[in-house]
Amino acid sequence: MPTIRSVLLPALLSVAFVVACRPSASETPADRAPSAEGDAGAPAAAPSPYSYPATRRADTAEELHGTRVADPYRWLEDLDAPETRAWVEAENAVTFGYLETIAARAPIRARLTELWNYERFGLPMREGKHYFYSRNDGLQNQNVIYVTPSLDAEAKVFLDPNTLSEDGTVALGSFTPGPKGKLVAYGIKRAGSDWEEFKVRDIKTGKDLPDHIQWSKFSEISWTKDGKGFFYARFAAPKEGETFEGANYNHMIYYHALGAPQADDVKIYERPDQPRWGFGSSVTEDGRYLVSRVWEGTSKKNGVFVLDLKAGPTKGQFVELLNQFDAEYSFVGNQGSKLLFRTDKDAPRGRVIEIDLKRPDPADWKTIIPQAPETLHGASYVGGKLFARYLKDVRSQVKVFSLKGALEREVEFPGIGTVYGFGGKQDAKETFYTFTSFTEPGTVYRYDIKSGESSVFKSPALKFNPDDYETRQVFYKSKDGTTIPMFITAKKGLELNGQNPTYLYAYGGFNISLTPGFSVPNLAWMEMGGVYAVANLRGGGEYGSEWHEAGMKLRKQNVFDDFIAAAEYLVAEKYTSPQKLAVGGRSNGGLLIGAAITQRPELFAAALPGVGVMDMLRFHKFTIGHAWTSDYGSPDDAEEFKALLAYSPLHNLEPGTRYPATLVYTADHDDRVVPGHSYKFAAALQHAHRGEPPVMIRIDTRAGHGAGKPTSKKIEEWADLWGFLVANLGMQPPGA
Repeated sequence: MPTIRSVLLPALLSVAFVVACRPSASETPADRAPSAEGDAGAPAAAPSPYSYPATRRADTAEELHGTRVADPYRWLEDLDAPETRAWVEAENAVTFGYLETIAARAPIRARLTELWNYERFGLPMREGKHYFYSRNDGLQNQNVIYVTPSLDAEAKVFLDPNTLSEDGTVALGSFTPGPKGKLVAYGIKRAGSDWEEFKVRDIKTGKDLPDHIQWSKFSEISWTKDGKGFFYARFAAPKEGETFEGANYNHMIYYHALGAPQADDVKIYERPDQPRWGFGSSVTEDGRYLVSRVWEGTSKKNGVFVLDLKAGPTKGQFVELLNQFDAEYSFVGNQGSKLLFRTDKDAPRGRVIEIDLKRPDPADWKTIIPQAPETLHGASYVGGKLFARYLKDVRSQVKVFSLKGALEREVEFPGIGTVYGFGGKQDAKETFYTFTSFTEPGTVYRYDIKSGESSVFKSPALKFNPDDYETRQVFYKSKDGTTIPMFITAKKGLELNGQNPTYLYAYGGFNISLTPGFSVPNLAWMEMGGVYAVANLRGGGEYGSEWHEAGMKLRKQNVFDDFIAAAEYLVAEKYTSPQKLAVGGRSNGGLLIGAAITQRPELFAAALPGVGVMDMLRFHKFTIGHAWTSDYGSPDDAEEFKALLAYSPLHNLEPGTRYPATLVYTADHDDRVVPGHSYKFAAALQHAHRGEPPVMIRIDTRAGHGAGKPTSKKIEEWADLWGFLVANLGMQPPGA
């Protein structure tokens, strides 16, 4: 699931299948499931050869909009209960007992370790007389922050998160140098949690100051221009026992004065009448305004409130500059009272506009960069220029404009891929970006703004030959005739014989685009002879707001249809077959996989649903889940409830069905998509499944939704996931 700032394919289903899977107005598949006493009434099928834990089925149920919904595994939502902890241990014992029998698992782990052991760098940022950038020497659990006075000088370690815990589970979050280049405010996250603590470090001494901020989530740090303090957002401290499960409401903006205890921080803004609102605030580069993006849920439609800081950081009142929540508005920069925004207002693919605070009426807005045929995904004001970042058929394209909107040049890249970066100060002479693709690790470039020339700053040295692989982009038709793009990457010379083990990955939600990017696990998969396919489904942001909205709420089934169609394309074009096809996705992508295997279980040989949203009737009751109703709809709405129930993975498992080999995976500290989703789905899947393929759950400890996961845990996880697929797709990887 995306952060609040910010993170699924068709053929026609037979009438018989649709009718069989659609619940009546008064019952759900869970109601029809066999009781704990036996499987009377279930279709006859081969029993599983695996001994799964005997998970207790309670008679829990509730009436929702006239429909009785059974929830026999609700007790698994209580993560700290002794019975839940015992269940986790029992399930892990079965899963890891099975994984240990896979001969390929050890050589896969060894190869992943070898491939991961390469030096990689993050984008430099400059503040005052210092450059900061991240570096990982290969197998370090967390990236290390370095500081240097120039790009040519030897850099020194400034902050090493690996020293903050023995197991590498403390990760760096925010990192924001102060405006005078003397201090840095940084955040740390523990064991994969979204909760973030802020601290302040002196650049010269490398020592932390006494400042310590707690209970922040989904917040940036933004310094005042004088460097005497910063703004941040937080929630109230959670009640005991609700730290990782309790719902998060009432985001608040605070100002912290350096040296003061957090108890003295001044609350700048809150809206108790709007408990679902959240705030992402930044001080303009000239220090005059605090511009706050006001979000509700994960909707890209937001408001913008502005606080004039002329009288001081704790004075004045916010002005509701944009309060209709009618479009997306992303702050780009300012020239005095004239504020620049990237928006999709009256431009579904995006444009850049100027709003003068002295004349804020929409009739006085100016278009600086008009809407283009490509999708405008980002814009930045750097070095007196506007850098516009586009997606053209899911490939990065960057154009440079003057402040008046005149196109000056297009940045040239080495191939089809994705670029990140182009940030910096409004008077900078340089900016930096990273280029990556499915077969190219991220190379960091320095871009000279005056000349338009790019030069390599840091290039990784990974021991493999990218020329051995090729990426194709194909376009296929979904169930309703919509054209969907998909990337397919594999070794050159791939024979289209229908026998290639293939891993199909997708996401399809929250306006998030899946663009070409390098991955060590994916490289290892392709080395073993696997095909890696990425489908760009509706619900994402690849083609602007209309593409996103086509996969939201009552139209969410489009996403699953797009995914199923991608699978059928791969089969029809002889890339693979249902016996060799595996599917995977994480978070909202985990929901996608859960929906796909319940709607078309015969189409896939194996599935890897990770940290997924599996209970679509209760997702809004935990942590930040209520924010996702902007994309999913709400179970409290009668019409949206029917749509959610129709595809909710937990509620559409059919007793007696032979499901694909499935390894559900989650983590016990995931406070984004709480692990109860995966726990309940795995228990229900094991109860419903009939047949030989294993259906198991892998539960990581001291880990969360994925961000900040130590390298060592990533290697272990992917060795298990690929090992599971190797065993269930009949692969014979080298060295196994």
